Amino acid sequence: MRFSDIIGQEQVKHLLVQAVRDGRVPHAQLFSGPTGVGKLSLALAYAQYLACPNKTGEDSCGVCPTCLQYQKLQHPDLHFVFPIVKSDAGDVCDAYIEKWRGLVTEHRYFDLEDWYRVMGVETKQGVIYEKESSEILRKLSLKSFSGGYKIMVIWQPEKMNGACANKLLKLLEEPPEKTLFLLVSEHKEMLLSTILSRVQEVRLSRLSEGEIADALQNQYPWLESQAAANVAHMANGSYLAALRVMNNSEEDQGYFDDFVALMRNAWLVGQKKDYSALLKLRQWSNDIADSKVGREKQKAFLQYAQRQVRENYVYNFGCAEMNYQTDKEQGFSTKFSPFIHDGNVEKMMNELSKAEQQIAQNGNAKIIFFDLCLQMIVLVK
Repeated sequence: MRFSDIIGQEQVKHLLVQAVRDGRVPHAQLFSGPTGVGKLSLALAYAQYLACPNKTGEDSCGVCPTCLQYQKLQHPDLHFVFPIVKSDAGDVCDAYIEKWRGLVTEHRYFDLEDWYRVMGVETKQGVIYEKESSEILRKLSLKSFSGGYKIMVIWQPEKMNGACANKLLKLLEEPPEKTLFLLVSEHKEMLLSTILSRVQEVRLSRLSEGEIADALQNQYPWLESQAAANVAHMANGSYLAALRVMNNSEEDQGYFDDFVALMRNAWLVGQKKDYSALLKLRQWSNDIADSKVGREKQKAFLQYAQRQVRENYVYNFGCAEMNYQTDKEQGFSTKFSPFIHDGNVEKMMNELSKAEQQIAQNGNAKIIFFDLCLQMIVLVK
């Protein structure tokens, strides 16, 4: 992958190139920022640039044998760590490496849910297990194939269990010679503070609407300029979000239906004393808490609900350029937004955020979601 393949982030690209030119490449870097802005892709482009023997002023050549191996994610000096689920296939990342290469080479912008879908473990939560730290040490102890850097890309390092994180910390403190760690994180606040103190952060920003619109038209030549601009606006700086709008994600449609059901029935119970709606809420909480749904999708719904509460609150100001919703979501907001106001918006956000944290901590999903229903009954008015 080359820098020219990455949407936007021009300033970050320049800083990375300049660091290589000046010989100031730190042994550990953390690529952070919002979801869907190209963190993993940029880390891979940076790795390829470092390894390319024929690099130009601002990019790798893209045609030498080294670049071709990097583009296929098959160079002997390029290694990966990512969350997995223990199975008959194994409990280290190499057991899933072909699936990983397929996803990364075919889709430059994806998230944890997409990866779980590829692994076929949508209802479980991935972990980077302690055994992986031994694999990291083994791989980095090998002699470099090309005489350059041995590069370890760790995607979602916040998914490391405690034992693995502590062993990684020791490696960061005393790294093997000519080794580069590239950590790509969605939630850096979940990393050990001691790890954060030993990495140099590379912070990516949200993409501009113009950058997203241009990229969409390159990917979808039939897309008209105004339509591309509308999608870019709804994406709120995330190219992954833009792609999901284009693909009319079934998950997002499901989250919208669940959000509407939660809020509508909570209002009916609290304001209309329609207790048949309470039974519907009980069934709703049981359905979404079902183990077949999986905790990652449960967390994704709660994140979606927080976004919709924000959007409905903003909708009340009548400022279209500040609203990031699909036509269907806006249609619901025309009637629902008056019920999100100064008196309840903060409490609603807090309750949704608390539920998300409890799900992440493996709390009882049925209790968490029904308690959330009861809180919404009190707040939606």
